[in-house]
Amino acid sequence: MTSTQPSDLLTVAARYADPVGWSVPLRFDRTQRWYARLAAGPDHEVWALSWLPGQGTDLHDHGGSSGAFLVVAGSLTEEMVSGGRLRPHRLAAGAGRRFGARHVHVVTNRGDQPAVSVHVYRPALRRMSRYRLVDGRLLIADVAEAGVAW
Repeated sequence: MTSTQPSDLLTVAARYADPVGWSVPLRFDRTQRWYARLAAGPDHEVWALSWLPGQGTDLHDHGGSSGAFLVVAGSLTEEMVSGGRLRPHRLAAGAGRRFGARHVHVVTNRGDQPAVSVHVYRPALRRMSRYRLVDGRLLIADVAEAGVAW
């Protein structure tokens, strides 16, 4: 995809909703979430992720990037901090979510079927911070850098 400025990142994610058109074959990995970058431009990048039941992320941000993700198959649960605790929101296939540059969340496949999602970030991810929620407060656990951690 060679768009100069995709105005809606969820719309961009929807353009990649069919794994048949991906530049890499969809995979599932029993030991960890599988992910692959599908496209990159000067202003955004697109990633595909697969999630077996029970697989998920740590509590994390996107290093100042805004983004969106679309559930392509299965369902995912996104948890965000509100009132000092994590509050879940289930997203079924076809549902998506936009988020700003300061968004912190956990995403997990709590279902009994594999899930697939497409994620778009603007600008491209350069770092991600992982957090711990302690007594209702977010504490940075570590910072992962692109090219090193993924």
